[in-house]
Amino acid sequence: MRYGAVTCWAAGSPEARPWPAAAGAIIVPALRSGPGDVVNNSAEVWDLVEAKRERFFALSDQVWDTPELNYAEWRSSATHLAALQAEGFRTTKGIAGMPTAVMGEAGEGGPVIAILGEYDALPGLSQQAGVARHQPMPGSDNGHGCGHNLLGGGSLMAATAVKDYLALHGLKGRVRYYGCPAEEGGSSKGFMVRAGVFDDVDIAICWHPAPLAGVNNPISLACNEVNYHFTGRASHAAAAPHLGRSALDAVELMNVGVNYMREHMPSTARIHYAVTDAGGVAPNVVQARATVRYLVRARDLPGLQGLLRRVDKIAQGAALMTETAMRSEFLSGDANLVGNAPLEALMGAQIERIGPPVFDDQDRTFAASIQATLTEEDIRVSFARFGLRPRRGVPLCDTIFPPGSGDGTLVGSTDVGTVSWVVPTVQMRGATYAIGTPGHSWQLTAQGKAPAAHKGMEHAAKVIAATAVELILDPALIADARADFRARLAETPFVNPIPDDVDPPLPPEGATDAP
Repeated sequence: MRYGAVTCWAAGSPEARPWPAAAGAIIVPALRSGPGDVVNNSAEVWDLVEAKRERFFALSDQVWDTPELNYAEWRSSATHLAALQAEGFRTTKGIAGMPTAVMGEAGEGGPVIAILGEYDALPGLSQQAGVARHQPMPGSDNGHGCGHNLLGGGSLMAATAVKDYLALHGLKGRVRYYGCPAEEGGSSKGFMVRAGVFDDVDIAICWHPAPLAGVNNPISLACNEVNYHFTGRASHAAAAPHLGRSALDAVELMNVGVNYMREHMPSTARIHYAVTDAGGVAPNVVQARATVRYLVRARDLPGLQGLLRRVDKIAQGAALMTETAMRSEFLSGDANLVGNAPLEALMGAQIERIGPPVFDDQDRTFAASIQATLTEEDIRVSFARFGLRPRRGVPLCDTIFPPGSGDGTLVGSTDVGTVSWVVPTVQMRGATYAIGTPGHSWQLTAQGKAPAAHKGMEHAAKVIAATAVELILDPALIADARADFRARLAETPFVNPIPDDVDPPLPPEGATDAP
């Protein structure tokens, strides 16, 4: 069923109510007519998505079956490239010097609409599909614990529908699908931005799997990931301890210093670390080397730069205290998201038009079994992230969350943020898994091939494709989005959070793990 009663949850309201045309409500743009009126255009686009649903469900499942890490997505990238070629896109592989980054373009002339996809997995999240118990798969330790198999499949599904719509109506315009590797800490889109891949793009559209559906509140944390390598001097820890200089001591002192700094940084900032090299396993040898990896996050780019300088000084201080040498190695970086009110209103109108995803009793039964493995706090936080009160007995999304939902305190980072600084960008959340499911968990991996996941992916593809078509039909919408974009960046020029001398950490071809 395409049409239904559209409701949303007002922040703080225990009841569902119709989406109001009042303060804070979405304003549906006055869209110009194309080949048909707006509703007919959307319905035709939805039909084009539905016509090829099974092949894209299969593509998403195939990527789920071959989970690969940052920059080593050889099979997943090849799967997307083959699908692009089968659908008649003009394809390019190895964009921005990254072997697993692909692009497909269709159409001629007119505006360029980019639809962004991903397909990288995460380590340590291997899991059997379709079961509500922790049951890792034999073999690879990797798993799609963030739904990127669905993200890439849904985006490519949407791009194909736009391509077909342009061809059917003989319209000017180009749609591009960007298959982006290494979102999970690899920041591939930042390298793509630096290479000028988006320089001629008019609008970028993306989505991400979530427990609830609606227009993404454009708040994310800018971040940088840095290795701090300490080098000391080995010695016998008992017979000549005074001759040694412990690199591991330097790492521990750095961690203590950063922990003391936490009281004196903004509450929205986040700092995480992992000791990636402790210097060996022999306690009777003073460790001559050690490495700690830091992930530093802040609300915006200027704040990130200031916070990172402070972390650098703490690392230098730890080296001074231990008489070791310190070398920092910059790995990656993401900018914070830049919002775009006209695009968010346009996408919101499309979501309102289609309504929430339609799930059946079987979908809800499986989702409820997943919820049984979670805590009440998991479910409460899942609602709270979207500014909603918890609802008992609701395993799957049955409504649309209001625009601007959530206060932005429970957010992560994404390299889509870097794209949003160079081209007007809009993103939605598509409901593909049980409410309460933590991101990067075995429970999310277990739901990656479920019928509900496919339905949520198709729902997102319809919204994205319909949004893209309306932009192509009405150049004024693009002009409004670009005016909003220029106004937001007028006082804060863009500085790519990835320095010019940093290259993506590419593994040898055929390697199955990230470097």
